[in-house]
Amino acid sequence: MKSVLWGLLILVFCAGATGAAEEAPFHIGIMTGTVSQNEDDLRGAELLIQKYGSTSEGGMITHITYPDNFMSEMETTIGQLVGLADDPKLKVIVVNQAIPGTTEAFRRVREKRPDILLLAGEGHEDPGVIASAADLVANGDSIGRGYLIPYMARELGAKTFVHISFPRHMSYETLSRRRAIMEAACRDLGIQFVFETAPDPLSDVGVAGAQQFILEHMPAWLEKYGKDTAFFCTNDSQTDPLLKRIAELGGYFIEADVPSPLMGYPGALGIDLSQEKGNWPAILKKVEEAGGKGRMGTWAYSLGYSHSAGLGEFGKRIVEGKAKLDNMKDLIACYNEVSPGATWNAGYYTDAGTGVRNRKYVLLYQDTYILGRGYMESTKVEIPEKYFKISQ
Repeated sequence: MKSVLWGLLILVFCAGATGAAEEAPFHIGIMTGTVSQNEDDLRGAELLIQKYGSTSEGGMITHITYPDNFMSEMETTIGQLVGLADDPKLKVIVVNQAIPGTTEAFRRVREKRPDILLLAGEGHEDPGVIASAADLVANGDSIGRGYLIPYMARELGAKTFVHISFPRHMSYETLSRRRAIMEAACRDLGIQFVFETAPDPLSDVGVAGAQQFILEHMPAWLEKYGKDTAFFCTNDSQTDPLLKRIAELGGYFIEADVPSPLMGYPGALGIDLSQEKGNWPAILKKVEEAGGKGRMGTWAYSLGYSHSAGLGEFGKRIVEGKAKLDNMKDLIACYNEVSPGATWNAGYYTDAGTGVRNRKYVLLYQDTYILGRGYMESTKVEIPEKYFKISQ
């Protein structure tokens, strides 16, 4: 079924690319990271080019990448984005991920070309800052998932939920707030919540030491808390050893901090996905066949890919008058289109201090996919309003 859906998606994209032989009526600029930094983000941009063609060949999409060392080359990033506005046919700019410097770049673009629609995926700057310059910011929903991940753990039979992190991550407002929500959700759902501290990969032990810590401590944690325990960690590099031990020894893993079938699974399960690049149903099928059925999960399509392709499609429809910027259903429809078989839900970011919802800042999440079981219909679960008011 998944391969059929992917085949239909490719047919749609190819049909769109055929139309790109005619000069596109307007252009869309999209900035992503490079393959080495954010391959998933880049794959989403590539699919837009397949669908609508590159501006270099008369199509609609101009794709650029920000520097790998973007923190020290911020002016380069800003210059690249502002340079897109020199194209008189440009009507939309999408930045995914919206790294530091995006806000300033958007402000300069706005001064130069107020007609350009500015869309950001995964804003790295504070919500109030990036939303002051962008027309719309779309982030993964760390707030709603703070409830949904423990909820899904209980659905699988987990009686304990172990949250693994370190002080640096817990100093981030979004991560500490999600931890607080997870703890409250576990309490309400009748699950024991446990916080375990692991080394920071940016500390003296490095990534290798942080990963080794997880490998060494997982057997003891499983013995202490039992195999009906779900584990979650805030660091991407520690996801690989966490999944490896769960596959070997037991326990549950609902989804990663940044969910994707590429997050941790290839290394943990020893999977070669070089032939499946960009083909999400094929990637998911290969991961599913490798193990962890009924106990381990993910999103079927990565968030980074979905932001690039979904926001690009949304911007196009807005310019064409087929979607409205402030219509959540129109936005979700675009994300659904680029991830056939999966479903999405979304809500506006709520400031925990003021209780005010920011209608320029959207939080999205995809239905959880448990290997060997399928979609869990998490997008249909109603999240109690009180969790959105929990602060760190």
